[in-house]
Amino acid sequence: MIDQLKSLAVFAKTVELGSFREASRALALSPSVVSHHVTQLEKQLGVPLLYRTTRRLALTPDGEKLHTSARDMLAAAERGLDAINGRAHAPSGLLRMTAPAFLAETDFVRDVADFSNAHPRVQLRLAFDDARRELLASGLDLALRFGKLDDSTLKARKLAEMRRVLVAAPRYLRERDAPHALADLVGWDFLQLSTRAPEIALVPPGKKTTSTLAFVPRIAVDSATAMRAMALAGVGVAGLPEVLVRADLARGRLVALLPEWRMPSIPVYAVWPDNAQRPELTLRFVAFIAERVEKLFADA
Repeated sequence: MIDQLKSLAVFAKTVELGSFREASRALALSPSVVSHHVTQLEKQLGVPLLYRTTRRLALTPDGEKLHTSARDMLAAAERGLDAINGRAHAPSGLLRMTAPAFLAETDFVRDVADFSNAHPRVQLRLAFDDARRELLASGLDLALRFGKLDDSTLKARKLAEMRRVLVAAPRYLRERDAPHALADLVGWDFLQLSTRAPEIALVPPGKKTTSTLAFVPRIAVDSATAMRAMALAGVGVAGLPEVLVRADLARGRLVALLPEWRMPSIPVYAVWPDNAQRPELTLRFVAFIAERVEKLFADA
């Protein structure tokens, strides 16, 4: 039983890091020893636990069941050790998270660096990705998400409201009259973020109801960063996060259209699985980043 517990721990670390080589580095074991522990566990149980390919490892259905128990076992052991030796004040471990790609262009990166400097024993793996990845299936501990939350099984904390602004480059506006109402934009070229509907929604000044203009996009992309680049190139009009184009607006590279009208803001959430691998570490990061994210989106 003791040997099986060690093999379970090695198995859990291998799944967490995605390869025998990475697990061997984390555990200070050779890759062959790590592989041996997993293979022995499979032989003892009589079932395969991992699909092995040249590029990645994937859990079999039996492996998924065992990994849940192995992860819970390690989490419980870590909590017990923390309670005794005081490591809760010097957190350690691996935290895997994902965030929308455009945040890599903002001070969010500096905020993550501040967390790393404050907690040098914590390893961070951060994927800047506009695709919404399923957290458990992707082995992620935490995600920053924007807009409506569809998965009610996730824990969530609202961090901020993301303001948006309708922009275009001066070169695109040069031969067009300045718009004074949403209807004035009919026939203009629009850029679309493919994860959102092809329409512009604005709240007129002094009103609470939203006016909407549907459009056929000149270009549709799956990245807010790419859409900003297209707008800067003078291709058309784009509704973008204000935090992403703040410097462009200040330097005149982009111009805000209908500035007295308001695009509905989008809520920003931190989300994590209910059975997170390291709940204390996840909550520590969320608590650290919450005020900074709110300030990031609030700064004018």
